[in-house]
Amino acid sequence: MINGVKFQDLPYREMEKLRQFRRDMIKAVPLVVISIPPFANYLVFVLMYFFPRQLLIPHFWTPRQQIEFRRVYHSLRVRHHLPIIEGLKDTSGQVKNSQLQSRLKELCAKVQGGETPKLSEILVVRSLFSGPPLGMKRMSVDHMRHISSLLFLTPRLPGFLISRRLNSYALELLQLDRALSRLGPQQLSDYELRQACYVRGLNSDSLGVNQCLEWLFQWLQVSSSLKDSEVSLLLHSIVFLSANYPSGPGQHL
Repeated sequence: MINGVKFQDLPYREMEKLRQFRRDMIKAVPLVVISIPPFANYLVFVLMYFFPRQLLIPHFWTPRQQIEFRRVYHSLRVRHHLPIIEGLKDTSGQVKNSQLQSRLKELCAKVQGGETPKLSEILVVRSLFSGPPLGMKRMSVDHMRHISSLLFLTPRLPGFLISRRLNSYALELLQLDRALSRLGPQQLSDYELRQACYVRGLNSDSLGVNQCLEWLFQWLQVSSSLKDSEVSLLLHSIVFLSANYPSGPGQHL
């Protein structure tokens, strides 16, 4: 709560600034610890010079570094697209409803085949992501660890803690989406637009502004259809919507 205003009631830009501030503070902690001993500040400056991506918060990156480092980070999270889709395919065998099982397999096959699924193809399986087998508290630990790595959250925690962190992350993202819908994506600057897409899993630096806006509208259509209990689908939509966008010939996971 800020000045009596709850996080979910903040305007989009204030909410995004607070979200980024929290992450910047977490990233700055190791640097603060290293600088505590006498004369260690000299070592800190050397480390910051040679390892700006790992040690500096994005505010201190140059424009060129921002593009370069986002590309590096995106390449790291892309590695988890296939394991997540494979995990969904394996889990589909636990779905008792034959129609939903078939729809989930078709959705996975479409993503693996290099296509971006339609919104209706994603939302038709939403019930599987609120309870067993893919609800936030029902997923296997291995599957949750891949999603954690996709989001740059540490996967080296007990299963119940991973589940709690993922749920917190997803609810924060859902609230951010609701605030963005109230503002309207078309009100964002080019930088804000690309950053919003990047946070939601898209490598926006390689796309035009209109493509980013089109993709963000699609994302918000999915997000606005979800209840708090269905946020597991929101996290999986990072892969569904971004893995192959824009779809191209010969593109596949």
